[in-house]
Amino acid sequence: MIEGKLVEVNGQQLYIEYSNSFENSHTLVFLHDSLGSVQLWRDFPEKLSQAAGCNILIYDRLGYGKSFPMSTHERDNDYMEREADLLNDLLTGLNINDAILFGHSDGGTIALITASKYPEKVKALICEAGHIFVEEVTVKGVAEALKAYQTTNLPERLQKYHGNKVEMMVKAWTEIWLSEKFKSWNIEYLLKNITSPLLFIQGEADEYGTLDQVEKTVTQISGTAEKFIIPGIGHTPHKEAPSAVLAKSEVFIKSIMDLKI
Repeated sequence: MIEGKLVEVNGQQLYIEYSNSFENSHTLVFLHDSLGSVQLWRDFPEKLSQAAGCNILIYDRLGYGKSFPMSTHERDNDYMEREADLLNDLLTGLNINDAILFGHSDGGTIALITASKYPEKVKALICEAGHIFVEEVTVKGVAEALKAYQTTNLPERLQKYHGNKVEMMVKAWTEIWLSEKFKSWNIEYLLKNITSPLLFIQGEADEYGTLDQVEKTVTQISGTAEKFIIPGIGHTPHKEAPSAVLAKSEVFIKSIMDLKI
């Protein structure tokens, strides 16, 4: 079990779990989804770090998990770029300059943005079910998640991981994605700045995005790009097909580290 702690980043308190027990190795950095947290990754990060021989950093974004609450639920279209800036500051504070990012959903998008803006910090990235533009299927998925929040015991289930921050967290995610102004959101212009190797993982039956997200990402970055599409799998491949995702990610990471598989 990795010991967790709160760290201050630009005056904000973020909860992190960090281990650098692998000397002279890279650091796997995990970025959770729109309703996720350190805890909700379960044992996947530790399994991958042990398999690949990498150090590990997992953190709760502001307003999630054990990090401090958001100051407001209102977001602008650039909210994920701001998260990338905050991640850069966190990496700087921990003296991590060789990160291999593993981001899921919003976390995948933040990983892409971070790699485009701070290439000197990112050795490679794994984007799982990330988005680079808004699709109707994504909006529909968010609307259905909001309905589930309003009509099921989802609030109580989320409270287990996020405490009294749940309502603001859900508002922050759903209101921006369901807003008229966000329909024009698009980060394709940033992709050419990504020079680090990319593995894009997506379930073929992803209820939040089509394979256009994958194709338009892997064909526009400047570094090498590989895609891993899993038939019959939805939006969370690391939970729905953990063995396949672990195995593919391990091979990718070891190839980056120039180690024999």
